[in-house]
Amino acid sequence: MRSFDLAPLYRATVGFDQVADLMDRVMSNDMGQSNYPPYNIEKTADDGWRISIAVAGFSDADLTVELRENALFVSARKPEDADEGRTYLHRGIATRAFERRFHLADHVHVTGASHENGMLHIDLVKEVPEALKPRRIEIASETVARSNLVEGETVN
Repeated sequence: MRSFDLAPLYRATVGFDQVADLMDRVMSNDMGQSNYPPYNIEKTADDGWRISIAVAGFSDADLTVELRENALFVSARKPEDADEGRTYLHRGIATRAFERRFHLADHVHVTGASHENGMLHIDLVKEVPEALKPRRIEIASETVARSNLVEGETVN
């Protein structure tokens, strides 16, 4: 088991608590994490991603996709009576219930989800609000600042 002491991070930084919490969460989730169902995360644009999850045997009604507190929850439940009356000689397709969680960065939003050919696709995009985007501040020269003065008083 890997263990990291994050105390120096807390002592040397201000406002980066989320980074330390994220590292703690990732390290604790590594142990005992199920590999079911398999999934891919692909980058579709500079600010876009797609999560593709193999959900063979599940219908749209069996799947749930929820966004809660910067986390994306994908779960599936098969009705208990779905296999009633069937006798399997070999059962290689796993249709057991699952819940998969993906932690999303700030300003990452789900733009859509689709289910086709046994794959659940969830599209994500990062949308930074205008107020948080970098903006250039013009620097006024002294001549412009003096032209705004009339008889020692500010015009504007």
